Amino acid sequence: MASEQGIQRLRRLKEEARQGGGAEAVAKQHEKGKLTARERLEKLLDEGSFQELDMLVTHHAHGLGMDQRYALGDGVVTGYGTIDGRLVYVFSQDFTVMGGSLGRAHAAKITKVQDLALKTGAPLIGINDSGGARIQEGVEALAGYAEIFLRNTMASGVIPQISVIMGPCAGGAVYSPALTDFVFMVENTSHMFITGPTVIKAVTHEDVTMEALGGAMAHNATSGVAHFAAENEDACLQMVRQLVAYLPQNNLEDTPAIVPKDDPARTEAALDTIIPASPNDPYDMKQVIAGVVDAGSFLEVQEHLAKNVIIGFARMDGAVVGVVANQPAEKAGVLDIDASVKAARFVRFLDAFNIPIITFVDVPGFMPGVAQEHGGIIRHGAKLIYAYCEATVPKLTVITRKAYGGAYIVMSSKHIRGDFNVAWPTAEIAVMGPEGAVPVLYRRELEAAQDPAARHEELVSEYKQAFANPYQAASRGYVDAVIEPSQTRPVLINALQMLQNKRDTNPAKKHGTMPL
Repeated sequence: MASEQGIQRLRRLKEEARQGGGAEAVAKQHEKGKLTARERLEKLLDEGSFQELDMLVTHHAHGLGMDQRYALGDGVVTGYGTIDGRLVYVFSQDFTVMGGSLGRAHAAKITKVQDLALKTGAPLIGINDSGGARIQEGVEALAGYAEIFLRNTMASGVIPQISVIMGPCAGGAVYSPALTDFVFMVENTSHMFITGPTVIKAVTHEDVTMEALGGAMAHNATSGVAHFAAENEDACLQMVRQLVAYLPQNNLEDTPAIVPKDDPARTEAALDTIIPASPNDPYDMKQVIAGVVDAGSFLEVQEHLAKNVIIGFARMDGAVVGVVANQPAEKAGVLDIDASVKAARFVRFLDAFNIPIITFVDVPGFMPGVAQEHGGIIRHGAKLIYAYCEATVPKLTVITRKAYGGAYIVMSSKHIRGDFNVAWPTAEIAVMGPEGAVPVLYRRELEAAQDPAARHEELVSEYKQAFANPYQAASRGYVDAVIEPSQTRPVLINALQMLQNKRDTNPAKKHGTMPL
C-alpha cells in the first residue's frame, strides 16, 4: 500500500512539473507564436529519446515573495536524448515559470548537463528563453551565470555547443550563447541585447525597437552574433537537427559520414565556362560550390553577414568538409573586416573539430578606405591569416580567378601550409591587378608617351600576358596543378583521400596570442 502511494505521489509530482507555469501561462506562450520548453525538446530530439534530469529541483531562495513561488524544475528543463540516433545534451528554459529567470538552482541544472556533456563527449544544445537573472536571488544568480560561462569556455573546441534563442536573452545572459559555436534565432520572437530599448533611450536618447536592436536579422546580418535565422520555431529546430548531422560528437571523433549518393568521379561541364570573359564581371561562387560538392549537401553558415565571403558545411563523397570561398558577386569578393572575422572564426572551428577545409579563391585584395583602416582591417585581417596558419587539418585550395596581394597569401596559399593547391586556367596570381600595377611600374614611360592612354592599354595587355594566368606560380610549385574546372570535384575528392592520414603539429605552447 505504501508503495502504491509513493508511486501515485511521484506521478503527481511529475505531472505538476510538466505543467510548467500553468495553463494560463502556456496559453500566453502560444499566443506569442512560441512553443513551451518541453514542446521544443520534443521537436528537436528523436521521438521518445528524451531523458529528463532534475525534474523535481526547486529554488532555495527566501524572502521577497520567493517562499510562495516554488515551482518544480525551477524554470528550466534539462536532460539528454538523441538526434538521428546520436547522443546530445540539452537544456530548455521555461518562460512560463517566473519568466524563465535564472537563479542558483536553475543554473546548477544547466551546469550539470554541461559537465555531463564534457565528460561523455557529446554536443550540448541550449534553448534560451529567459527574462535574465532572478533579481530576488541577487549575487547567487550572478554566480550561476559565471559557472555557466566557465563551462562554456572549458568545453570550447572539445564538444560542439549550440545556442538556440527562442525568446528574450538579455543582460549578462547573452554571454553564454556568445561563447558557443553556433547561435540560432527566430524572426520576430528572438531578442538578444546587453541593454534594452528603454535603458538605451534613457541613457543615449536613441529610439530603437527590440527587433531592430537585437532581433534575428540584426544579429544575423549586422552584428554577426548569430549564425542562422528561421521564420518560426519549427523551422529553427529542424535547422538545428540539420547542422548537428555535420558535426562530430567531440574533438576526438570523426564527423558522421554517410553513404554517398553522388558519383565521386562526376565532372561539371558548366564550370568550364562559368568565369566571365571580362575579369571585372561577377559570377556566383555558390554555383561553383554546388557543382563541386555532393549534390544538395551545402549548408551555408552566416549567409546574411559579409556576403563577400561564403562559409558552410558540405559533403564530398559522403564525408564532411568545411567550405570557405570569396564571393565575386558581392563587392568583387574583397576581404573586409566582417568577412575576415567571419571566415577566421569558421576556420578555427573546423580545425578544432578536425574537419578538412576547402577554400575557393577569387579575391582582388583587402578592402581599401579610411573606415576600414580605422576600423582595424590590419588587425582583423590578421585573424584570418592566423586561423589558416594555425590550422593543421587537411587544407585544399582552388584558385578560380583573381588572387592578388596579401589576400592571395591569406586564402590558404601554399606558403601558409596549404596541403593541396590547384588553379583553374583563368587564375590570375599577382601582387596587384593590372590597372593598379601599370601606373606604378611604368609611371615615367607613360608620362613620356605621345599617347599615354594607348600606351597604358598596351602595358596592361603585356601585364596580363605575364600575370593573368597560373603558370608562373605553377612553375615554382606554388600551385600543385592547373586543372580544368570541370574536373575540380574528382580532383578534390582524390586529394582528400590522399590527405586523410595527414599529420601536422604546431610548436609546444600554452596558446598563441592571436590579434583579437
